Amino acid sequence: MTQDPLDRLSRALKQGTPPPSEAAKQAALRAAAENFSRAHQGSPAQARPTPDRTQEARGFWTGVKTMLTRLTSTRALMGTSALATAAIAVVLLGDFGPLRHGSSHMESALRDAIRRAEQRTADDERGRSDTLAGQVEGQQRSAPPAPIVLGKSDMVQLEEIAPAEEAESFADGDMAVAPRSAPLLQFTPGDGIQMERIAPEPARPLVVRPPESSSEAFPEAAANPLKLTAEEPVSTFSIDVDTAAYALVRNSLQNGTMPPRAAVRIEEMVNYFDYAYPAPDSREVPFATSVSIAETPWNPYTKLMHIGIQGYELAERPPLNLVFLIDTSGSMEDPRKLPLLKQSFKLLLETLSAEDSVAIVTYAGSAGMALAPTPASESAIILDSLDQLAAGGSTAGQAGLQQAYSVAEQMATEGEIARVILATDGDFNVGISDPEELKTFVEDKRDSGTYLSVLGFGRGNYNGAVMQSLAQNGNGIAAYIDTLAEAQKVLVEDMTANLFPIAGDVKIQVEFNPAQISEYRLIGYETRALNREDFNNDAVDAGEIGAGHQVTALYEITPVGSPAERISDLRYGTSETTQASDTSGEYAFLKLRYKLPGEERSKLIETPVLPDRADIAPQETRFAAAVAGFAGLLRGHRATPGWDYADALALAAANRGEDAYGYRSELLSLIRMADALD
Repeated sequence: MTQDPLDRLSRALKQGTPPPSEAAKQAALRAAAENFSRAHQGSPAQARPTPDRTQEARGFWTGVKTMLTRLTSTRALMGTSALATAAIAVVLLGDFGPLRHGSSHMESALRDAIRRAEQRTADDERGRSDTLAGQVEGQQRSAPPAPIVLGKSDMVQLEEIAPAEEAESFADGDMAVAPRSAPLLQFTPGDGIQMERIAPEPARPLVVRPPESSSEAFPEAAANPLKLTAEEPVSTFSIDVDTAAYALVRNSLQNGTMPPRAAVRIEEMVNYFDYAYPAPDSREVPFATSVSIAETPWNPYTKLMHIGIQGYELAERPPLNLVFLIDTSGSMEDPRKLPLLKQSFKLLLETLSAEDSVAIVTYAGSAGMALAPTPASESAIILDSLDQLAAGGSTAGQAGLQQAYSVAEQMATEGEIARVILATDGDFNVGISDPEELKTFVEDKRDSGTYLSVLGFGRGNYNGAVMQSLAQNGNGIAAYIDTLAEAQKVLVEDMTANLFPIAGDVKIQVEFNPAQISEYRLIGYETRALNREDFNNDAVDAGEIGAGHQVTALYEITPVGSPAERISDLRYGTSETTQASDTSGEYAFLKLRYKLPGEERSKLIETPVLPDRADIAPQETRFAAAVAGFAGLLRGHRATPGWDYADALALAAANRGEDAYGYRSELLSLIRMADALD
């Protein structure tokens, strides 16, 4: 009767450990190598090479898995060849260093594993090793390999434990086993080899810290204070259509850090989103004004006054003359700066018509003309000029601005739009570097009719103070671009609104009725505040509105007699006299001033605000309030104790509404990130 090979192997091992045999070692090595080679060559499809995992290591691991599967399916771990295979599998679990270094290290690891296993085999097993190797080979040929199927919960974690040269630290006669915390594959007692599930460790979020040498700067402005209507009934500010703050906040949160508080501009966060405002009836009045009174989400005893302005859409736009003023200084070398800038401008070029023209001015050490004015139809020439730009040198911002304005003035003719688009990380370290000096310089140039828009790229030395000063005083917009998706929004989707003005010097003034409203607070617009007398002064500059642009402003107001009143009456105040002289039921009186393009005298729009006014859909007001509340939390403002990120998230989610481009859904993710990080 033929004796079972496993029984014979068991008896041989019980007889003790005879001296090692060189012949058995060579036979085991030959059989194991042939098995690995056959398994590797028979793999029908292997993973693509990646920088982190060499092709040799991947093929080796595939061969091991295939061989282990075939051996397990036959329940035949026999002789020296099988023991060598078991030792090799243990090395793979406990020692992954060789797999990272190529075939020579792999062969060394194999030899070490086989040597340790071979020492356990009796010298009289020499003949059996060849026989058993042949049986294994025949079994592999006859039985197809059983696939190893790994689900999401069965993920195999490869952890580097010890390099091959440290494997000798295990005692003779003991199987080399990795620490318990390392492998997710284990050998269990019984026949064959099994894969045992072990619960994976919880995933840890990837946190990317900003550079320690960050020299970013943002305009400092304290939050607007609560005003007592009886003392200061009038609020005046310039409109703002910039969106840079929202993109900066998103960039910080998606990189695992809270944004700098000074970088969070509430009005820019709110104005990043579109709202369903009524459109103007005719082009004679360039925009429509809407007002709604609603409940305040974070305080049941106050109300929100929601002001919305919608600009008219252009049916046909005039020719556009663009000067790309591109910062090519050394600080722009980062992939998120000049390379992304080039890709972004290529998106804009696709939207231009044959009547438009483009020029490129660069500055780094000194200004230079990279491309003379060229028709947009000559896209190959423009693209080639962009591709040739490279970063290097210091930043001569003043010289670049001077040349860009000069080129733009030469390009524009009657009835056409001329605009300089400055693209930079805001590092103006040569020439004019003070924001006030830059403001004066740009103010002097804007009278020519050439507007300046500013696009910010990259982090680390981003100068938001300079960027905002340039945009506000250059009659343009300021945006921050950190991805191609944001470039698509700013330069393609909002291109008409950002580049074609329909009204300038737009100012808002609200006079609150002290008989109805005891206190009020303007949410945001801290850097856009104007004096009361500035409203009627046409010489005072204010913001511009482009075709189809929207402007959103929110006031938190406290009705007279509300428990939310926080400012005590003055002992010698005149509030009673003021209230007695007013018998109307109006909450406020809203006034707007604006200039049509090319005109010097402003026009006025006036509208009373009654307690039940509701021009705007409630869902839109609640979503705008969620954005404002979220931005306030980022700035450290606790509007009401207990109102937090979870409340902002619930409010935004419940009022997300139509979201064609996914911008509102993205806000929900940002609120969750901030809640986790704060």
